[in-house]
Amino acid sequence: MLTGCAVGERPLATAVPEQTPGVVLSPAQEGKPQIPTKLELNEDGEPLLDVYDVKRSQVVSMPIEEYVCGVLAGEMRGDWPLEALKAQAILARTFVLKFIQEKESRYPGADISTDIEEAQAYEPAAVNERIEQAVEETRGLVLSSGGELPYAWFHAHSGGQTALAEEGLDYKGGEPPYTRSVAGMESDEADEEAAQWEASFSAAQVLKAAQKTGASGNQLTAISVAERGDSGRATRLSINGKAVSAAAFRIALGSTEMRSTLIDSITFSDGRVVISGRGYGHGVGMSQWGAYAMAQDGEQAQDIVLHYFQNVEIVPLW
Repeated sequence: MLTGCAVGERPLATAVPEQTPGVVLSPAQEGKPQIPTKLELNEDGEPLLDVYDVKRSQVVSMPIEEYVCGVLAGEMRGDWPLEALKAQAILARTFVLKFIQEKESRYPGADISTDIEEAQAYEPAAVNERIEQAVEETRGLVLSSGGELPYAWFHAHSGGQTALAEEGLDYKGGEPPYTRSVAGMESDEADEEAAQWEASFSAAQVLKAAQKTGASGNQLTAISVAERGDSGRATRLSINGKAVSAAAFRIALGSTEMRSTLIDSITFSDGRVVISGRGYGHGVGMSQWGAYAMAQDGEQAQDIVLHYFQNVEIVPLW
């Protein structure tokens, strides 16, 4: 367990909260979200988590703020601007509570895991003083939308424009009131493979992924973008004449190779499919490289979060 992320105490949520640098707390007129009832609380009102650590192959119990430190170190670099780290900490804390509220971990006996395919990146060995400070200065703070925990989506790079959930994630629950499509505010310092990318796949790879998403046929004959959303992302692809979800196809093909659905071109020749595009991730919610750029420009954590989400408040739960 971590020993270097013993974040400082704050009054419980029932007390009048102190303002933290860079974050103006909302009066939470619509009520505060509830901490999932399955979680035990320590004497300070902080939830305790049972986290399955995939590297250690065991369930580890820890306070939620310790988990958030590890997530923050996995999701952002420790030398990034403090306000970007604080914005990410608020989203990471909201994310884990929403996950526990609505889902069961695939790992028995755990509330959540360090498996990035299930939840969030997690690198406790990379925690440093700046990350500890970001977590301490946002201790207990989460997003609230109408008194409920929202899905605190984030991604690496928007490619210039973020997406609505129905577009970037093929979300079927109806567009949430807190998502919106905005300019991503991306940094010129972003990794090249995040800003602009090209990936090559064999026809067999593409066909296998296509079959997982509803296409048919024993060989690949054609692939193209069939529909695009308002942000320019492909929402449907035509594969062998069958329209399939672009978001689902990306996951099936490999989301670290096909880095986004903001596709510039698709070519198919000599048994290879080459896809080029912009951005990294589903494009919904906060862009991490956008948060970096905004923090570099002097924006505070609250400003960053509220650029990417609407109809939300930042409230303390402990």
